[in-house]
Amino acid sequence: AIWYQGERNSKGAASVLYGRQLALLIENWRDLFQCEDMPFGFVQLPNSMTPQEAPSEAGGWVMVREGMAWVDRNVDNTGMAVTLDVGVAENIHPKNKQAVGKRLALWALDEVYNLDIVGVRPYCVDSEVKGNQIILTFDNADKGLTTTDGRPLRGFAIAGEDMNFVWADARINGSLVVVSSSEVENPVAVRYAWAA
Repeated sequence: AIWYQGERNSKGAASVLYGRQLALLIENWRDLFQCEDMPFGFVQLPNSMTPQEAPSEAGGWVMVREGMAWVDRNVDNTGMAVTLDVGVAENIHPKNKQAVGKRLALWALDEVYNLDIVGVRPYCVDSEVKGNQIILTFDNADKGLTTTDGRPLRGFAIAGEDMNFVWADARINGSLVVVSSSEVENPVAVRYAWAA
């Protein structure tokens, strides 16, 4: 199954429930089709609103994305195509459909059909606070991480116990991302692209 939906659910309280609702939908379809391990690929909502200005912008779009990421981590035989880099401002439908389709296809070829390709994106599996830094460890990054445009990392925010997020400096170190800010002495949380 391939699922690309969630925009409508980003309004109001429904956004907070999206991850659980998607998990229940997958479970229901698997029951109805009598296929308990039916592969289920889905597309995480793309960037589509005006560019992010604050380090942490609240809203339903972010909560739907977070719910989708939860499903990707917690529901077996699912795969999420991340599309944060293919969206277009003020248009919820990315023009670059090939990138969306390719990412879903690579996941299926790798995870469903067991071909020996790199079809799943790197994803964060651990975090550790070291002094004024938070070190993020990524899986599926055997050759190290890189940016698609060769530019330094951007879009990271960091917070202390007050949960007041500020823009962070972030740098790649192999399969790690090191996040810090001179404004946060004792960090406890990191966010990335926490905006529509």
